Amino acid sequence: MSAAGASRRARFKQSDATRALKAAQRAGLQPSGYKIDTTGAIIVMLNGGAHGPEANRNPWDDEFLP
Repeated sequence: MSAAGASRRARFKQSDATRALKAAQRAGLQPSGYKIDTTGAIIVMLNGGAHGPEANRNPWDDEFLP
């Protein structure tokens, strides 16, 4: 292992991933896991996520819109 590889720090901590998953749960979503992209961004994967126009649907619209 080179000296550069030994001193390289991780771009995220486990606590960062845990925080992201808990935030998704508090938002009413069902996270199925996460992945880390090459920039170090945490991407939360969801169970049963809606796709298309339904993904942006606000249930309160049914109450307030004609």
